[in-house]
Amino acid sequence: MHVYARILGIIFGVMMILLSLATAAETILRKFFSYSLGGIDELSGYAIAIAAPLAFTVALADNAHIRINQLTSLFPKQFQAFLNVLSALSLAILAMYFFYFTVDTVLETQAYQSIAQTPWATPLIYPQIIWLVAMATFPVAAIIIAIKAVVLLIRGDWRVLYNKFGPISAQEELQAELDDLKKREGLAQ
Repeated sequence: MHVYARILGIIFGVMMILLSLATAAETILRKFFSYSLGGIDELSGYAIAIAAPLAFTVALADNAHIRINQLTSLFPKQFQAFLNVLSALSLAILAMYFFYFTVDTVLETQAYQSIAQTPWATPLIYPQIIWLVAMATFPVAAIIIAIKAVVLLIRGDWRVLYNKFGPISAQEELQAELDDLKKREGLAQ
């Protein structure tokens, strides 16, 4: 799952760097040459729509999504593990709903042959197909993680459920950041 997240993270990063360069070029051309490339705002909307589900997937695979665990930390470990399974299942359901909504939108766009209300008048089916593919990454990862969590629940492997699917503690997060800092300092030397 981490390789999957890393590949999607790289795609996300490349898209955002290219978008930043295009926006910077557009800004410089407008400011100093009174010239516009036109459509950068349209491209940025497509890029964000495509990048968002990739970011969702990376956060899910790396267990980096925000979870409020002030209350859950008061419960016994076994109940916390059960809540982790419930969390994984809920996220899988949400991801499937997002995908359903995306499919519905793409089918509607195709039926009406919708075009962007921009100077480019892009047929929306093309960027939406890419959006659909990107959106598919999220439920795939969420379903795989939910299945793993349910299997661990059925086996009664509470410790793994708690450790692998639970939110990280503040101490663990601090240690991860310090380890990352050491790696970056080592690379800088």
